[in-house]
Amino acid sequence: MTHPYFSKARHPRVLAHRGLITTAGGDSGVWENTAASFAAAHAAGVEYIESDCRVTADGDVVLFHDETLQRLVSDPRPVAEVRTRELRSIFADHGGLLTVAEALASFPQVRFNIDVKAEAASGLLGPILVDETHRVLVTSFSDAYRRKTLSAVLRAGAALRPATSGGSRTIAALRSLSSLRVSPARVLREVDALQIPERRGLVKVLTPALLRAAHRHGVEVHVWTVNEPEAMLRLAGLGVDGIVSDRADLALATLNPV
Repeated sequence: MTHPYFSKARHPRVLAHRGLITTAGGDSGVWENTAASFAAAHAAGVEYIESDCRVTADGDVVLFHDETLQRLVSDPRPVAEVRTRELRSIFADHGGLLTVAEALASFPQVRFNIDVKAEAASGLLGPILVDETHRVLVTSFSDAYRRKTLSAVLRAGAALRPATSGGSRTIAALRSLSSLRVSPARVLREVDALQIPERRGLVKVLTPALLRAAHRHGVEVHVWTVNEPEAMLRLAGLGVDGIVSDRADLALATLNPV
């Protein structure tokens, strides 16, 4: 049965990669994974927002990609060592920090794709996601973090687990099994999607065999991060189910023209 996360939504799916930073937003200093970037994505008509979460020194699960503050403000401290109040101050002029709970409450019509970047977030997400599982997909490069998060949500009392996308080991196993024409049924058990780059260096991750194997088992394939219209159309023509893009507005216009 198809998870509600995928029901009654346009296809191919467009996932706004860490929100959407418009030209105006970029000029005013808006950062990714902020209230402003999410609002811009929502205003553009996006149904899905991809984001990442980490845990602050106060134990708050915030939407933040990097392990440290280095890239954003040249501060080498890990997010895990920064108090939430200070992080809010840093984000104040750049679009506004959001916790996972705040994002879900602020954008009740949006479906969220949440990448668990830190093991500490796994257990904390249980009570946060318990009533939102119909519109949340949990993913992580770490299959262990992903599974711990799903377990925490079910322990919190959810009647339905969130949708989920396989981690690095799941993807590697599927790629190998599909190339050997061996059934990946066990690998894909309780996996709803695979979110992959088209290539990883010289290695082609998205292959016709992988796509066929995923679809045979009812698993969607989403490709990241795709910003050129020609590439979006080519991938859609191959049969991928979703495009993760920094230019979600452009992707919507390209893949789902009015």
